[in-house]
Amino acid sequence: MKRFALLSFLLGLLPFVANTQNELFVKKCAPELRALFRNGGKSDMLVVFSTQADVRGAASLPDKLSKAAFVYTQLENTLARTQARTIQILREKGFTVNSLRIVNALAVDQADASIAQDLAALPEIAWIGSDPWVHFDAPTESSSISSTDRNTIEWGVAKIHAPEVWALGYNGGGITVGGADTGYDWVHPAIQPHYRGWDVASMSANHNYNWHDAVKDFSPLNYDTSGNPGVNPCGINIKAPCDDNSHGTHTMGTMTGDDGNGNMIGVAPGAKWIGCRNMERGWGRPSTYLGCFEWFLAPTDVNNENPDISKAPHVINNSWYCAQMEGCTDSLINDLLRIAIVNLKASGVVVVVSNGNEGPWCGSAANPPAYFEESFSIGATRSDDGMANFSSRGPVLVDGSNRIKPNVSAPGQNVRSCTPNNNYSNFSGTSMAGPHVAGAVALMLSANPQLAGHVSVVENILEQTSIFFPDSVNCGPSIGSVRPNHSYGWGRIDALAAVNQALLWSPPVATHVPVYAQAAIYPNPVNDYVLFDLQHFNGNTLVELFDMEGKLILQQKLNAGERQLVKVSIPELANGIYIYKVSGNGAVVSGKLVKS
Repeated sequence: MKRFALLSFLLGLLPFVANTQNELFVKKCAPELRALFRNGGKSDMLVVFSTQADVRGAASLPDKLSKAAFVYTQLENTLARTQARTIQILREKGFTVNSLRIVNALAVDQADASIAQDLAALPEIAWIGSDPWVHFDAPTESSSISSTDRNTIEWGVAKIHAPEVWALGYNGGGITVGGADTGYDWVHPAIQPHYRGWDVASMSANHNYNWHDAVKDFSPLNYDTSGNPGVNPCGINIKAPCDDNSHGTHTMGTMTGDDGNGNMIGVAPGAKWIGCRNMERGWGRPSTYLGCFEWFLAPTDVNNENPDISKAPHVINNSWYCAQMEGCTDSLINDLLRIAIVNLKASGVVVVVSNGNEGPWCGSAANPPAYFEESFSIGATRSDDGMANFSSRGPVLVDGSNRIKPNVSAPGQNVRSCTPNNNYSNFSGTSMAGPHVAGAVALMLSANPQLAGHVSVVENILEQTSIFFPDSVNCGPSIGSVRPNHSYGWGRIDALAAVNQALLWSPPVATHVPVYAQAAIYPNPVNDYVLFDLQHFNGNTLVELFDMEGKLILQQKLNAGERQLVKVSIPELANGIYIYKVSGNGAVVSGKLVKS
């Protein structure tokens, strides 16, 4: 009798469980996906987790490498804590899964209603949205031109005063720029000498950590009426750089190009470049854009293994956008692009984004990632410093912020640069403006390497040293005659003024830091105690230990001598990675400590 009663009770719960599951499916699954699933369709989708990594602690770290280590560890730990169950469910059901640590999300190929309902029921899942292929329609104008029909130095390079910076001895040397685009014809003579994977001495290439292809499949929107995907001239998931569109090669030429034979097309010809393909013949999707962002955080070998944060670029150019009118309509999925930019910037990478080619209308700065507050967005100017007609303008209306966009502007109309097969072409678009800014960042960092990793300082210098131009168009609530405005932003960049300002900057902690102050720890990894070897701190010294979220775990004050060994007991400390900081005598020294 009792068994019958229990069975009846459990059967009575089934409608409640089903209703609850359906409510979660409706709540968490994007409307366009639900509509597709109702008709028995399948879709590539993005599964977003509720927990996102807290990377704010990186702001207090002193250099680019320590910032990157902190951010990568935070992202990796968050992924490990949250994704395991979901990945297991998906793989057991035979789905292809790509884990995206940079935003704590999963890309799932050809999902159906059943698996979407299963995942929506998991408490760790926040949102399930589509991963649509979106066409990137750029450049706005183009024309081919021979390698002999040229200026010695291209007009945009000269306009921002890059040659005057070279004359000071700074051409981007020691700096790595990254490009996320349609790929790159790396053997083009204008950019091959500047590819980080090319060894001039041995005349050989190593693409590990220098190239990544985030495109793993053909875009179905490239198929013809017979269902044939056609032939991608580069292939899919390729192991060496290739450009299936020409757009990427053109942008990289503006950043670093110089063939040594009069084609001086690049702003920072002394810099090295690395690249990632995020579009298939001009069609990309959120997961491919995110795939490149993730790779730039910690580049991998050509098999997408063994990530290394020390190989990350200093600045990346993003001459693309995910147009809402063409499929990027899910604001929660689009926000993943914003989170990726936040995390990349926290790791010390400057992220340059083209503002879009929907102008001249007010409020046309409406496509991600350009409209985000966190994006450093670039408008396009003509050779006479007038605003290019196609350049998108603020205010940003899509999220109701009315924020001013772009941040700054740069040459973007009738820009000559390299294109595949040893060719050159003139392109127009904000896609051409962004690379001028990325190149200017490389010049700034080569002039003052201490700036590396201090992203907000770099952005502020570019804004404050730009040349302001009033605009006759008033895009309310801003007035065109006021700086910044919705056309130029703060103004058209001036690389010479930015470099001169960069040379004056020094890290706050370095103003009175004795360069001889040192702090080392033994052993590392540690167990119950850590031994600090302090040298030249002399006097009141503070030893602090922080967890990877920036929370103060331990603090010890002491009166240090010329050299002193300080033993700090940590038996109760949980296993994990921590940041130590030793400050005193005007010096601050920090590093990573591993408890095991």
